[in-house]
Amino acid sequence: MNKLLIIIPAYNEAASIGQVISSVKKELPQADMLVINDGSTDATSHIARGSGFVVIDLPYNMGIGAAMQTGYRYADLNSYDIAVQVDGDGQHPADQINRLVCAILEQKADMVIGSRFIGKGEYSPSLGRNIGMKVFSMVVSMITGQRITDTTSGFRAANKEVLRFFARNYPEDYPEVEAIVLLHKAGFNIIEIPVRMAGRAGGISSITPFRAVYYMVKVLLAVFIDMLKRVER
Repeated sequence: MNKLLIIIPAYNEAASIGQVISSVKKELPQADMLVINDGSTDATSHIARGSGFVVIDLPYNMGIGAAMQTGYRYADLNSYDIAVQVDGDGQHPADQINRLVCAILEQKADMVIGSRFIGKGEYSPSLGRNIGMKVFSMVVSMITGQRITDTTSGFRAANKEVLRFFARNYPEDYPEVEAIVLLHKAGFNIIEIPVRMAGRAGGISSITPFRAVYYMVKVLLAVFIDMLKRVER
């Protein structure tokens, strides 16, 4: 039987983390859960520990890249076959996780990304986010030679080989876009499948209009630098 790990990065998600954990446990009772508390100043860690699952507390807010690489290293060290990233803010419904896992089990790809823009595409981002997402999609699609519609989606599943790769190589700050480029350069297969996502269950998004512009410029520069790197599988 395949060992499945749900990695939940969380920063000040006390309002939603309990419900996220409960819903995942209900939908996937066979899965292990790992909460990466990214230096939260609220009760995120306390609530997560009350669930009885493993919680790793980072010493300060290190960002989603460091949080996820911590999770991938844990998964690799503990010989998990599949890991799924589920954000702690409640935007990734637990009843959609099996869609990602099944695609990995059927060996359709090494990493499966849940896309908000395939199918009905009910997700409606702000103007600033929409522009950034379209730019990222265009650039990454050109680099990979395949259409990637939702490069910033953090709702994704990875197989054992990707877990090992990410344990050694994972971008910092806002890593989702860069991670796709690095996987492509290393020869991994990536697909998207349609998923339903929800609005935040609580807390406040850290992405302001100014940060959205900064993020877009920074990520594009990082992607172009990644193209010059030598990446080994």
